[in-house]
Amino acid sequence: MRKLLSLLLLGLATCGVAQTPSTIGQIEVLAPEMETYADAATKIEVLAGGFTWTEGPVWIADDGGGHLLFSDIPRNSIFRWSQSRGVELFMRPSGYTGVSYYGLEPGSNGLTLDPEHRLTMCEHGDRRVSVLTRGGGKRTLVDRYQGKRLNSPNDLTFDNSGNLYFTDPPYGLPERAEDPRRELDFCGVYRLGADGTLTLLTKEMTRPNGIALSPDEKTLYVAQSDPERPIWMAFPIGDDGKLGQGKVLHDAKEAMKDYPGLPDGMTVKKDGTIFGSGPGAIYVLSPAGKLLGRIITGGRVSNCTFDAEEAYLYITADNFLCRVKMK
Repeated sequence: MRKLLSLLLLGLATCGVAQTPSTIGQIEVLAPEMETYADAATKIEVLAGGFTWTEGPVWIADDGGGHLLFSDIPRNSIFRWSQSRGVELFMRPSGYTGVSYYGLEPGSNGLTLDPEHRLTMCEHGDRRVSVLTRGGGKRTLVDRYQGKRLNSPNDLTFDNSGNLYFTDPPYGLPERAEDPRRELDFCGVYRLGADGTLTLLTKEMTRPNGIALSPDEKTLYVAQSDPERPIWMAFPIGDDGKLGQGKVLHDAKEAMKDYPGLPDGMTVKKDGTIFGSGPGAIYVLSPAGKLLGRIITGGRVSNCTFDAEEAYLYITADNFLCRVKMK
């Protein structure tokens, strides 16, 4: 039965292959610095299609050249992609283990690796951040703040000391912000210390979503997927681990007139450049907030990540998995 289910899901994930384009979109160069990474001739390659809503890509180095894991939230699944094997089902269920219906987005969202290189995931339906232990199944890292259940953890990142930063909007709740199961009346950005201490860093953001750290770990970047204020924020991190006064890096309000979507997941290159998903594209921003260019798919874009060598940027874009070769 498990093998049959895996084959069925894989068939669903790759359905419509004949209709899946080989490339989509275009690269928009807005500043000379953009051509360090990609230029107008660079293609956005479609690796696979037929998914429902892809999210949370994370690159896993291995002896076979590496592979990518990514969530399909509505299917409550994590898929695996590699150059040699294509798309395979990796995990189901991925974010909801209940037995009754739990809305349209029950599965895992953001994925990352902890300092021990174990898969760590934000789970919508089970309303927790968990880690996949070696040989021991999943273990809950955090699911409550001051005794109240989290909304639906969305995205996450670790620093080099093992401290975990994550966001907690209501998108995974069946009725979202109005869900009667909701126990917290705000959407928080949190830090789970390596010692297990959970700290609310800020609740000033109405819909915190994607999250990332600068290479020196002195700045926390948070995307806000609120259509009234679709922004990317930068917060200085103090020596005590608390956040200082944040500043807006970029506002996507104007871009929403042309393309669907909102600021969502992001990744930061080793040189500090920010690659963040937003309306219709990946927005390439300098650490100071200068918009260098856009990797435009034209549709909704959820997240992105680099491989270990930063040779490719992998993009989860609506029902597609894409990549762009970096210079």
